[in-house]
Parts: sequence; structure tokens; C-alpha cells
Amino acid sequence: MSEQSRDAGLDMADLANALLMRLPDALIVSDADGLIRFWNAAATRIFGFEEAEALGQSLDIIVPENLRARHWAGYDETMKTGQTRYGAGDLLAVPAICKDGRRISVQFSILPLTGADGNLTAIAAILRDVTADFEERKKLRSELAALRRGHDRT
Repeated sequence: MSEQSRDAGLDMADLANALLMRLPDALIVSDADGLIRFWNAAATRIFGFEEAEALGQSLDIIVPENLRARHWAGYDETMKTGQTRYGAGDLLAVPAICKDGRRISVQFSILPLTGADGNLTAIAAILRDVTADFEERKKLRSELAALRRGHDRT
């Protein structure tokens, strides 16, 4: 712990736990087999699964069925090589599914996690529900296309 942290009365373990559990974005950690090993409160809020329901389950509980083959191909390649195109804070936007079957849009970034031996052991994903923004952009694109069609007819 740094001198400043001690002076401020911060316990770094308590701070880390508070950040992980109370982060406003979902934090999901999955192991080499794609099984969920960490699920915070925001993941419950966004996806509807309680922590106890999600832990030990496959990521398939939030990956839409039609995207699973593509998801697992990329996941397996990342676990095998330790390399990802999305590890530098790049945001991915994809559909996801909730416990109640609703489809939502999420943006996420990933952080590959390595063991003491340097080998990739897990992947942490930080996810945000952007469904409202996605729907608004979709509506605006549709309105713009309609305006262009109307303009082309004149």
C-alpha cells in the first residue's frame, strides 16, 4: 500500500472488493473453458441472473444462440494463443441475451488474465448495456434513410 493510501485511511483490499462488486458496469470473469468464475452486481442488474445462478455456467447463458459458434471460435483461439484483437481497451458492440430471453445490445472490453507461469488462464469482460443508444441510432438511421428517399423523389 502506498504511503498516501495509508494516510487517507484506505485499505486496498477493501477498495478493490468495493470496486469489483459495486462497479456500475458488469464484470464477468470466465476461465479457459468459458465457465463463469466471477459475476458482479451489475451483471445481475443487466442480465437478470443472480450470482449463484451464473457462477459455474457457460457464457452461453448470455451469448445469443446464433452467435455462439463465432464467439467460441474467437474465445478458443484467444485461450490457445494468448492473443486477442480486443485487449487494448477496444470496445466491441454485440447482442446479448438476458435471463428473461430479452435481447440487448452491449459494449464491452476484455482483459486477458494470466497465471504465475504467464499462460492465459481467464478472461475478464467489462460490459455495459447500450440498448437504448443502439435503438436510438437505429431509429435515426431509419428516419434519415426515409428523408433521403423522399428527397431523391423530388
